[in-house]
Amino acid sequence: FSHRVVVRHEPPACAGCGADLAGAPVVGTTRAQVFDIPPIALHVVEHQIITRRCGCGTTTGGSAPAGAGAPVQYGPRAQAVMVYLFMGQFLSRERTARALSDLFGAPVSPATVAATTTRAADDLAPFLSQISTQIAAAGVAHFDETGLRCEGRLAWMHSASSELYSLLHAHPNRGKTAMDDMGVLPTFTGTAIHDAFAPYDRYTGATHSLCNSHLLRELAAVTEYDEQTGHTPGPDQWCWADQVTDALLIVLAATNRAKESGHSTIESHVLATQTKLIRHGALIGANTNPANKVEQKHRALARRIIRRLDDYLRFATDLSVPFTNNAAEQQIRMVKIRQKISGCMRTMKGAKEFAAIRSYTATAAKHGITMFDALNRLTNQDPWHPATT
Repeated sequence: FSHRVVVRHEPPACAGCGADLAGAPVVGTTRAQVFDIPPIALHVVEHQIITRRCGCGTTTGGSAPAGAGAPVQYGPRAQAVMVYLFMGQFLSRERTARALSDLFGAPVSPATVAATTTRAADDLAPFLSQISTQIAAAGVAHFDETGLRCEGRLAWMHSASSELYSLLHAHPNRGKTAMDDMGVLPTFTGTAIHDAFAPYDRYTGATHSLCNSHLLRELAAVTEYDEQTGHTPGPDQWCWADQVTDALLIVLAATNRAKESGHSTIESHVLATQTKLIRHGALIGANTNPANKVEQKHRALARRIIRRLDDYLRFATDLSVPFTNNAAEQQIRMVKIRQKISGCMRTMKGAKEFAAIRSYTATAAKHGITMFDALNRLTNQDPWHPATT
C-alpha cells in the first residue's frame, strides 16, 4: 500500500457486567478496510534560474534541469497520465483534457494532449525497430489487418506479433505495399499464421499456417445456409461442411492431448483418418453446381480447403503452431474499440502514433510491465526496452 492508516475501535465496557476493559487481554480482531483516494492536487516545483554578475562585470546564469526548459510545463508523470487516458483508455483529446482538469485541477488543453502524445510516439522509433527485428526472427508469428476510418476514408491497421512482442502499423493500403512497409514479413522465415488474404502468400520465405477460427466460422455459415435452404434433407441433415468441421475438431482434440502428455506429435492414424475425411468432404463441396453467389462462395471455400489443407493442418504437424490466429486478432481489436469509443482517426499521423504507443504498451504487458509504468518511463525519456539475447 502507498499509504495505510490503522484506526483501532475499542469496546467501551463489558457487555456482560459493564466493567472497564482497559488492560483486558485482546482475544480477537476483525478488520474492515476502506480503500479510497485522497484529494489530488498538482505538485508544483518552481526552478529559479539564477544569474549573477561577477566583479569582472561578466554575468553568468545557471542551467535549467532536464524537463524544465519552458516557463510552464507538465512533468513526466502528468504527461504519462495524458497518454494513458488518450491512447490507453481511448478518450478523445478533448475528453482527456477535461478529465485532467476535473480530477487534478490541471488546466490542460487538447493541443497539449496531442503534443505530449506526439513526443511520446516519436521517442519510440528505436523501440519499434527493435520489436520489428525480434518478430522477424521469431519461429512463429501472427499477422492480421483491419480497416479503420482515417481522414474520412478507409485505411488499415496491420498487426504482427509473437509470444513476447507486438507491433501495430497504420497504412493507407491493405496489401503487400503496407506489409513491406511494416518491415517484418519481407525477412520473416518462420511460420506465419494468418487468414486466407492472398498477399500473405507472396512471402515465400515463410511457412504458412491458416487460421482455423476463420475456417470454422466459414464452415458454420455453409451449414446454416444449407439448413435454411433445405439443401440438407433427411434425418441426418448431412452437409459436407459438417464433416470437415467434425474432423478438424477431432484433430484439434488429438493435438491438445499430445501437448498435455508432452508429446511432439499426435497419433498418426488419427491424423491420417481425419485428413481423409476433411479432403473427401471438401471434394463434395468443390464439385457442387452453385445456383447463386452465396453457393459460389461456398464452393470456393471447399476448393481452398483442398488446395491449402497442409496449411490448415499445420497445427497438427508442428505442435508449436497454434490452431487459431487469435493472438493477432486480439492486438487489432483495440483499434475497433478505439473507434467505437472516440470515432475515427483524424489524421494518418495520429493513427501511426496510436500504433506506436499500443505496440509499446502491448509488448510491455507481455513482459509483466503495466501500461502506466511503461508510459511513465517513456515520458521520463527512458522508454522501457525488453531484454534480448
